[in-house]
Amino acid sequence: MHPAGSAAAGTPRLRKWPSKRRVPVSQPGMADPHQLFDDTSSAHSRGYGVQRAPGNLGYPEATASPQAAFLPNPVSDMAMAYGSSLAAQGKELVDKNVDRFIPVSKLKYYFAVDTVYVGKKLGLLVFPYLHQDWEVQYQQDTPVAPRFDVNAPDLYIPVSLPPPAMAFITYILVAGLALGTQDRFSPDLLGLQASSALAWLTVEVLAILLSLYLVTVNTDLTTIDLVAFLGYKYVGMIGGVLMGLLFGKIGYYLVLGWCCMSIFVFMIRTLRLKILSEAAAEGVPVRGARNQLRMYLTMAVAAAQPLLMYWLTFHLVR
Repeated sequence: MHPAGSAAAGTPRLRKWPSKRRVPVSQPGMADPHQLFDDTSSAHSRGYGVQRAPGNLGYPEATASPQAAFLPNPVSDMAMAYGSSLAAQGKELVDKNVDRFIPVSKLKYYFAVDTVYVGKKLGLLVFPYLHQDWEVQYQQDTPVAPRFDVNAPDLYIPVSLPPPAMAFITYILVAGLALGTQDRFSPDLLGLQASSALAWLTVEVLAILLSLYLVTVNTDLTTIDLVAFLGYKYVGMIGGVLMGLLFGKIGYYLVLGWCCMSIFVFMIRTLRLKILSEAAAEGVPVRGARNQLRMYLTMAVAAAQPLLMYWLTFHLVR
């Protein structure tokens, strides 16, 4: 017997079973593995194949709905309109209240000056003895601007001498300079000097207004006019302190004494037309009791100027 045959007879023959291959079952949302190209016809409905912007880190760009794009526009317009109306009402309220206490529109009259007026006014404050005509000029019941009339009150000299610094601040600076030359300078002392000067000015204005009310004087003298007239004394105060720093007490007393007499004459001749002329227009007798009270009031206001000039400056010169 052939060996191969005996081997084949002794070895059991293996039966070949057909191979079982797993055929992938296509599921919803998955592409067929035998399909060459992806079907993107329903990609928008399944969420696949959405175009991605390169700058959004791979996430789909959020798009606003028509309702979201429509609503903010009228809301923002209404908010802007409401805010504008509130701002307009607030501005109107502030302007009305400010003009009620501080007539800003009238302040322009007191600053309508020029260089010629300033020079003439300073000369009138220092040398009032040679001036003859003290009447304020009017044009259609309205006083002319100060640049056309040297007798008109202004706020440029008491508030802006030398420009652009205020006369009050200039006086405080000169006082600080005087204290510094005497090794007595301190912020507290300088603040006390400024506070006392401002307090005295306020007391003057209130006292004159109260006196005019008690004496029943019908005059066109306003509060701003009083501030202007009372502020002229700072010119003599600054000059006196500066002369005291340069020439000592002798220079201080000479210049301040001259300025005190000048401001006294200036106030008498100016306020006389504002207070006593109204009495003459009302037909009040010259030697009447009420007219004498008005004269005493004019003299008191004029006499208070030299006293305050000395009181606010005597301690600055040694």
